Amino acid sequence: MQFSESWLRTFVNPDNLTTDALSHRLTMAGLEVEEVGPVAPPFDKIVVARVLATERHPNADRLNVCQVDAGTGETLQIVCGAPNVKPGILVPCALVGAVLPPTEAGGKPFEIKVGKLRGVESYGMLCSARELKLSEDHEGLLILPEDAPVGENIRRYLDLDDQVFVIKLTPNKADCLSIHGVAREVAALTGAPLTLPAMEPVAVTIDDRLPVKISAPDLCGRFSGRVIRGVNARAATPAWMVQRLERAGQRSISALVDISNYVMLELGRPSHVFDLDKIHGGLDVRWGRKGEQLKLLNGNTVEVDETVGVIADDKEIESLAGIMGGDSTAVTLDTTNIYLEAAFWWPQAIQGRARRYNFSTDAAHRFERGVDYATTVEHIERITALILQICGGQAGPVDDQAVNLPQRPPVRLRVVRAERVLGIALNPAEIADVFQRLGLPFTQGEGAEGTVFEVTPPSYRFDLEIEEDLIEEVARIYGFERIPARPPVAESEMRPTGEARRSTHAVRHAVAARDYQEVINFAFVEEKWERDFAANDNPIRLLNPIASQLAVMRSTLIGGLLDKVRYNLNRKAARVRLFEVGRVFLRNAGTGDGGLTVAGYDQPMRVAGIACGPAFEEQWGVPTRPVDFFDIKGDVEALLHPRQARFEPVSHPALHPGRAATVLLEGKPIGVIGELHPQWLQAYELSNAPVLFELDLDAVRDIGLPGYTEISKFPAAVRDLALVVKQTLRVQDLTDAMRAALDKQGFGRYLQSLVLFDEFRPKAASAAIGADEKSLAFRLTLQDTGATLQDETVDSAVRCMVEAATAAFGARLRG
Repeated sequence: MQFSESWLRTFVNPDNLTTDALSHRLTMAGLEVEEVGPVAPPFDKIVVARVLATERHPNADRLNVCQVDAGTGETLQIVCGAPNVKPGILVPCALVGAVLPPTEAGGKPFEIKVGKLRGVESYGMLCSARELKLSEDHEGLLILPEDAPVGENIRRYLDLDDQVFVIKLTPNKADCLSIHGVAREVAALTGAPLTLPAMEPVAVTIDDRLPVKISAPDLCGRFSGRVIRGVNARAATPAWMVQRLERAGQRSISALVDISNYVMLELGRPSHVFDLDKIHGGLDVRWGRKGEQLKLLNGNTVEVDETVGVIADDKEIESLAGIMGGDSTAVTLDTTNIYLEAAFWWPQAIQGRARRYNFSTDAAHRFERGVDYATTVEHIERITALILQICGGQAGPVDDQAVNLPQRPPVRLRVVRAERVLGIALNPAEIADVFQRLGLPFTQGEGAEGTVFEVTPPSYRFDLEIEEDLIEEVARIYGFERIPARPPVAESEMRPTGEARRSTHAVRHAVAARDYQEVINFAFVEEKWERDFAANDNPIRLLNPIASQLAVMRSTLIGGLLDKVRYNLNRKAARVRLFEVGRVFLRNAGTGDGGLTVAGYDQPMRVAGIACGPAFEEQWGVPTRPVDFFDIKGDVEALLHPRQARFEPVSHPALHPGRAATVLLEGKPIGVIGELHPQWLQAYELSNAPVLFELDLDAVRDIGLPGYTEISKFPAAVRDLALVVKQTLRVQDLTDAMRAALDKQGFGRYLQSLVLFDEFRPKAASAAIGADEKSLAFRLTLQDTGATLQDETVDSAVRCMVEAATAAFGARLRG
């Protein structure tokens, strides 16, 4: 929002409030003043002058020798090359000694001196608007009005010491997108009286009306308009209006368009002026229809559908509702009869429509935030009065249709709640004073919670909906700078660190030490990932996602990791190993609200990793092979050390049916490990199958306390044991049976390790091993801490294991 200080002070003029003080007050009230600067750079000795006579320069075709009255008491001879110089005009004249601003950024100011141009002396310079840095127009001299006093300092005459404010408004402050809105805030902050322009009804001299039908009440809640005939569209826009428009960042176009823009900036009311003679029949305010097209004022031709509001006549669409008018009914300098429209468009019916067509307009910017629906008629009268004053004409009656206006229920404010939120003691009288200064109708009463205010939001305040909105208003007007900044008071203590638990940071280091790179992904993911990798058809949805595809909260880290693997593989990375430590989000009706919990949801932390490509970087010492399940199983076992995990087959939506396992610690599942399912390998266009794991972070952090174990002084006994079993037998089941047998016979205390070191499957049946059998070779290490184990004891332990394997699974020793 940009405007000049002088225009604002015509509405409200606080005594003894300087520009800097005004800027500070606005900023502290939530209307951040982003920039304040003069409308023109500093210069002096430039005055209003009249050109008395001109004649051609004797030595240059494009130069004129002018006789100029600058109010100095003598006629000045000035050489000028402007094409629009002629006798009788009033222009700015830089006298000898004047210093003009630089013509280019970074340039130096230049001083006007007596000089000769092609042999003719010149005692000054006639100036264009660009040379005074008032605009970029340099096609000719700046022509001043006929009532400009000759000799008057141009800074004083054009009010060039005026300041331009640029305010950065938050989206909720749509009521301040006008001079009236900002002035209303200044009046509330300072107590200065607010003066509004006259909006009295104009004299109605004709009975002409244009038939208007509102077919979409959910698009347009109120539509006001009137016919004005006999206007002079070629009338010049008054200099004071042009000046205010330019200082608000608007370019003067024509009188009718300038008046519409002026009232939009003045009162916050976008309006539209139709050429009445180009309208076919009446107007219909409705939703668009698929396939309809409209050529806009900006020259673009757009296609509308059922989600875009339009104003149409009996033949075609005439404008995009609340956004931009159409080219076919645009006013021109030949327009004589107009239809003036001001409407209330529902914000949700305008939001996003302009961006769909890749442009933005001042009207859409205001309507999608909410424009006062109660003052359409008054604003029509204001625009009409200006049109009749500047362009002449005869006005018809105002046709006003209100079909669907917002219902504004009162909003409650509890004083105790306001005190708790703001952290200060508030007197109900202070709150009542704030509401009175803001012009908010309210009632005050007493209840079980103390003093309660009920505020009815005005028609121009679309941002007042909940109690916190009113608390914000109290804070703004009370003064943010008056609210003390108190540091939080809390006990500071050194809390003991649990030796049995390592930190999350240590877990990250442990995974990174296994040759993984850490990534950080969004906690909100694609809904497809939840279906594919977690079989989750009811994910936790976001109310306001940052992107349409990131619409749900993740219940697994797999999707984000797989996406990053695919990203790297697409960029020719041959070997990718990534991990993430992050939070997932699960529904749980049993979870209640707490300091770190939200009712109905669990938010556990997990650690997950993924590996794709060669198991090792290419080298001479190890043959190149792709990473497999057992590589990642080793990483998981190292991560959980010294605790030992079990791995049981599992069915998981993201993992290969025969190459996936659940990770168990003390019989409790803590995660999964496995190779990516072949169907996702194809769906996500991956050439190699990644292997991944996902574990509960708390289980990984619980490593237990270190325990003392005596180191034996006696030698260990090592035996190799080869058993022939069915190929369908799981090694884990076989080792469990052998360990149980040792424990039962009292040999378990001697067992140091039982390791599978070889598996053999014959290509064809033989006398030793059948076609459906395999040979498993184990290395058994037995040791006693108190004495040397005797061969009889070792043999008994081995025999015990073989017998248990034979009894349970029909195993036999390989001959």
